[in-house]
Amino acid sequence: MKIAHVKKLSCLIGLFYLMGITQASANSLITTMPIDGSTLTTAPTSVTLTTQIALLPDGNELTVTDPAGIRVDDGTITINDVAATVGVKTLDTSGIYRVSYVLYTEGEAPLQGSFTFNFSAPSEITPVDPSPTPTKSSQPASSSWGTNIFIVFLLIVSAAIFVGLVFYARKLFRER
Repeated sequence: MKIAHVKKLSCLIGLFYLMGITQASANSLITTMPIDGSTLTTAPTSVTLTTQIALLPDGNELTVTDPAGIRVDDGTITINDVAATVGVKTLDTSGIYRVSYVLYTEGEAPLQGSFTFNFSAPSEITPVDPSPTPTKSSQPASSSWGTNIFIVFLLIVSAAIFVGLVFYARKLFRER
């Protein structure tokens, strides 16, 4: 009778162990861009979420809403292995923006949640008028005579050493 209890206990321990492994390997969010809770002064052109486990290419949901609750994402979700990116329309309203997501991975429960970021729109947007600035024409660097003389000197010394080694080698072979 005691052996039956030990078997049942072993099965329960094994079951709890396997459940622990499954929960430990569940997908989770690693980073967000923009960062959760951050304040931006430059409007983002996209929102990216990075997860631990590779995402399925289809079925994922990623939305961005403005302070009034109106969607400001362009609806184009791009999945690149563990990263999901959605394009964002031009932001012109200051306030708290909410990013909501449902991300799917194979064999895992959907990863869902939301986070916010604050966009502080500039009071006036002024277009930058690019104006060409004159640049100095670059002249090729010329070598100095001192460098040239030094290199010629090194060549002459190395040739003299080579000739000296040749004569020394001949002397050694004659003495044998």
